[in-house]
Amino acid sequence: MSLVAVGACYVDTILTTPHYPGEDDKLRASTVSRRRGGNCPNTLEVLQQLIAQSPSPSPPGTETETRTPPNLSLIAVLPAHSSNASREIRDAFGPAVSLAHCIYREKFQEPASSYIIKSLASGSRTIVNFNELPEMTLHEFVSIVERLGERAGWFHFEGRIPDVTFACIRHLQTHYPSVKVSVEVEKPGREGLQELAREADVVFYSKSWAQANGYTSAEECVRKQASLAQNTTLLCCTWGGDGAAGLENRSGNFVHSPAYTPEGFQVVDTIGAGDTFIAGMLYGLTCMRDTWDLSQKLSMANRLAGTKVTQEGFNNLGQVLEAYFI
Repeated sequence: MSLVAVGACYVDTILTTPHYPGEDDKLRASTVSRRRGGNCPNTLEVLQQLIAQSPSPSPPGTETETRTPPNLSLIAVLPAHSSNASREIRDAFGPAVSLAHCIYREKFQEPASSYIIKSLASGSRTIVNFNELPEMTLHEFVSIVERLGERAGWFHFEGRIPDVTFACIRHLQTHYPSVKVSVEVEKPGREGLQELAREADVVFYSKSWAQANGYTSAEECVRKQASLAQNTTLLCCTWGGDGAAGLENRSGNFVHSPAYTPEGFQVVDTIGAGDTFIAGMLYGLTCMRDTWDLSQKLSMANRLAGTKVTQEGFNNLGQVLEAYFI
């Protein structure tokens, strides 16, 4: 089986500053870094580490049964295949993530880019995006899916360009009804995300989206959304320092999992924490399946995200799995 993530791939330039600059201020950054970013690419980067650390598949029915992990693929719009940016993006992924189905815009040289200011004083981040690449069309998606065929057992969508994403999900439901679909509902004010949630098997809600829609907790979000997305089997909502909540719609099983804050916990880099949580949940859903219950899946995903915010970037996050297999 393949897990295919569909979303934008960015090149991030991150400036760390003592505080956020005011208008027309001049401020010296303490560090600068450049790395490949984007929600789905971040999730795949962590997910490939988890799969690499995962124990070998066990026979069905055994006490420690694990399943054969999925192959990982990314569908993203990139600049010209020969551009420096596209080469850097391809080199940033390990061999476990296939970029064979990415869409190259040969008339463009610049990638989608994010310029991120991290304030040491507040711990907050301010992001300015630039993206001139024409977005993926439904026709392009259909052509890719036809090449993938039945090998793709799971599609995860970032939740951008909701009208196109909605049409993509409907195409999968019509022609590949056995395929599972997950959707990230993140950006407040982005119209059409509620409709996407109704069509997905699994939905990941962000705290910012939930608050913008009047919810005061992760539990309130998943419980009320469950009545609006009745075809969804699992709803998850992250809430920063208050952890995350999950609700299995068919059984009504609700779980709240506290945030992972070990002794000496200190926030270093929150960029990609939500993407890391999703990677942990997708690992549990596609690799561990019924071997882990919802509480175990949420706990591992929270531990993964909590570990991520204590470090710069995503290196060595696969080691979090060691606590679950010793």
